[in-house]
Amino acid sequence: MTKFAPRVLSAACLTLTASLAFADEVPDNTFRVGAYAVFFHTSAGYLAGPYIPPGEDLSATVKNVQTPYLAYLRKLSTHFTFEFAFGVPPLTKAYGKGPATLAGTVPFNGQQLLTSRWLAPTALLEYVFLDDSYALRPYIGAGVNYSMFYDRNITPAGEAIIGGPTRVELSNSVGPAVTGGLTYRLPKNWSLMASYSWARVTSHLHAITTDVVRTDSISFGPTTFVAAVGYSF
Repeated sequence: MTKFAPRVLSAACLTLTASLAFADEVPDNTFRVGAYAVFFHTSAGYLAGPYIPPGEDLSATVKNVQTPYLAYLRKLSTHFTFEFAFGVPPLTKAYGKGPATLAGTVPFNGQQLLTSRWLAPTALLEYVFLDDSYALRPYIGAGVNYSMFYDRNITPAGEAIIGGPTRVELSNSVGPAVTGGLTYRLPKNWSLMASYSWARVTSHLHAITTDVVRTDSISFGPTTFVAAVGYSF
């Protein structure tokens, strides 16, 4: 009996240790679903081209949007993770910024000029602090954002300002992105996360009315807040 008890105790300790180690294991793949809040910090040059009234500083602002967030993450090591994130393409709206009216009669400032949807996937390499034994882990990351604009439509107010039916072109954008956030591991492979990110998104605008072309350069400067739930497998 005296020899049997230590053996049982040792076996129990080994079993408990193995169980704890297994409980701390985090699967390599994670899928997240949540919400993006996108805040635009728009800066633009002044619209230029034929028939733009001389001396008029015509620019635009973009309204903030919210959209669903989706992401796939691959654990590369204890501290490094690859993330591929994107949102359901939101409908963004641009508004005139400048004089109240043009030629004294056509409203401009605050008028909705055009709408567009954009697909903006981002690839990030993230460094995760602490190790898998911690439920709450902060992280930082950097990567590349690609933004493609489509379904570009000018509004009736925009056509009245420009002078007729107009086709709008916006060039695609490739730029750096950075992020920082927190993840909190829940039981059964579930987790919660929150992050704040920035990306450089710039585009060249061409507004084409018949054979008249007007141009502008736009920096959207989006920052995003994300809250999401994740499942690891």
